[in-house]
Amino acid sequence: MSQTNILLEAGTNELEIVEFHLDEEDPDDSGYKGYYGVNVAKVLEIIRLPKVTELPEVRHKSVLGAFNLRSQIIPLVDLAVWLKKKRAAKEPPKVIVTEFNNVTTAFMVSGVNRIHRISWEEVEPPNEYISALTSDTITGVVKLEGRIIFLLDLERIVSDLNPQLGLHLDQAMDWSSSARYRALVADDSTLIREMIKDLMQKANFDVEAVTNGRDAWERLCELKRRAADEHRDIVDYVQVMVADIEMPQMDGHALCKQIKEDAVLKKMPVILFSSLITDKLRHKGLAVGADEQISKPNITSVATRARALIEESRTGQVRA
Repeated sequence: MSQTNILLEAGTNELEIVEFHLDEEDPDDSGYKGYYGVNVAKVLEIIRLPKVTELPEVRHKSVLGAFNLRSQIIPLVDLAVWLKKKRAAKEPPKVIVTEFNNVTTAFMVSGVNRIHRISWEEVEPPNEYISALTSDTITGVVKLEGRIIFLLDLERIVSDLNPQLGLHLDQAMDWSSSARYRALVADDSTLIREMIKDLMQKANFDVEAVTNGRDAWERLCELKRRAADEHRDIVDYVQVMVADIEMPQMDGHALCKQIKEDAVLKKMPVILFSSLITDKLRHKGLAVGADEQISKPNITSVATRARALIEESRTGQVRA
């Protein structure tokens, strides 16, 4: 089963998720089926379990080994083991091959159900209790057709398995500057949100952070009203927007589109910082008017480009 390549228009606040399941063993042998989802944009294809070669000295027992797919060596992760569940062998497993953060990884699951097209408004952020129980591996919860589907934070899994693929600040950067800047950051990941905030503060930014695009838009509208009431320019309150793409309630593409269609806010630079920014998907950010698109985990580039875009907007330079 290959990816269907169903195309979504950028900025509609829609996404498509591949729904899959894990059959789990229970002590009473009754069995349990857990439902999960992943963004179609991260899925290259879905295949049968290939011949796997064990890897020496793997960091985690969930890494079963690697396999060759069209001359590319891809590591295979047993998702049930990672989630600390015992998978029941009720059917031949399936393998979901993913690509994000410019890294290809495969995940073994019990089976794949179907693709759903939904709105980000239907995605609820996990509450603190769910986040604690799942070690922050759930990014969203969707209720579909009488069942609950958990959206997994695959980026966290991959970065935990290989810390070199995670976000790192470039400590060698010289952030000294007399200028001060103001940024609004939107990301549903607490870890990434705090890292961006910390980095930009080091780069002389005053940073306000929110957890999703809807909260970011409401905050921008509030700042716009305040600027009008006080007869000041919006840049006195915020000079750049940094947004993830995958966020509950409103995604980064929809947020960027609304900003660029607003007569007051459209001059503010918008940076999309996401694992979904690849050569295949970059056109979506361009379609909604993003000033810059940076792929995770290149977090240091966020601050450097933010400062450059602000200075360009101040001087009226034409952006490349």
